[in-house]
Amino acid sequence: MIDIHFVTFDCIRPYEVASFWSDATGMKFHPETDKDDDDEFLLQGDRAELLFVTVPEGKTIKNRIHLDVTASPGSTREEEVERLLGLGATVLSDLRNPDGSGWVTMLDPEGNEFCVCRAEHEKA
Repeated sequence: MIDIHFVTFDCIRPYEVASFWSDATGMKFHPETDKDDDDEFLLQGDRAELLFVTVPEGKTIKNRIHLDVTASPGSTREEEVERLLGLGATVLSDLRNPDGSGWVTMLDPEGNEFCVCRAEHEKA
């Protein structure tokens, strides 16, 4: 068996992308982060860690792996889509259905896809 160490994002502007994901998830920067001196930024969470690293090239094709996220209790998919838009995300495709199923595919500030899905607490 293996353990997942980090989920890593290749970025041209890693601090900007890490800041977006910090605001989106509530995950905190590693305490030794120096936004003016680092090419890598680590967000620490209870269940996962996200690593943002500098690469010279921009994103050119669809991600082969992406995050699916859901609203925490007390929030809804629709509220989170609006909040994420306010943080700088954009909608790539809205695949929500009238019965409440489906998801919204969004892009972070560098174009990395992620899906906002309906949480279990919304289905009750």
